[in-house]
Amino acid sequence: MNHLGPAIETSITSSAVLTVEGLNFSYQGHPLFINFSLRIPAGVTFIQGGDGRGKTTLVRLLAGDLPVVSGNLQLMGVILAEDSQAYRDRVFWIDPRTDAKDALSPRAYFETIKAKFAGFDAQALDTLIAGLSLDEHIDKALYMLSTGSKRKVWIAAAIASGAELVLIEDPFAALDKPSIRFITQLLQDASAQSARAWVISGYEAPEGVNLAQIIDLGD
Repeated sequence: MNHLGPAIETSITSSAVLTVEGLNFSYQGHPLFINFSLRIPAGVTFIQGGDGRGKTTLVRLLAGDLPVVSGNLQLMGVILAEDSQAYRDRVFWIDPRTDAKDALSPRAYFETIKAKFAGFDAQALDTLIAGLSLDEHIDKALYMLSTGSKRKVWIAAAIASGAELVLIEDPFAALDKPSIRFITQLLQDASAQSARAWVISGYEAPEGVNLAQIIDLGD
């Protein structure tokens, strides 16, 4: 499935936090993104599309987690191809399906995020732990948590990290209604930020969030 130019609805009024130019990427020998370019501004950008349309792949490319065939990704002046570590140090992303952190407790995992990001907000984390009802799980090993509770841990870490680029896949998957309402409000708050870019993906744009941009990869 070639994405020569996906449908992009934008209300960008600020300079880009992330610029992607001429991105090319193939999966198992089949071109997926061809000469793909876009600008990610501050606020919340939503990537939508059906199964197999490349939502997860695009998020991983923006995170610097997958190698591009060619193209340029520049985040706040840092070019991925020139300094991949400095680029990734400005990005929060974790595969929500990973079991690589399962031996850690949420408290221990949050400490690793605090150590990585200079802008980590401990006060915000306390609010997130309470708002997402993670208090009772804070010292349990992550493998003991439900899928929904683990996702809450990833989202709390993402928001508290202070990273300039935050990438979250399916932020509402497996969550209870109170947590969905809480995260919706957090994303709405994020939509007004002027220095951080938030990229979320899913099947349908979230209601109640003012989006800076929608990137539609098709059904």
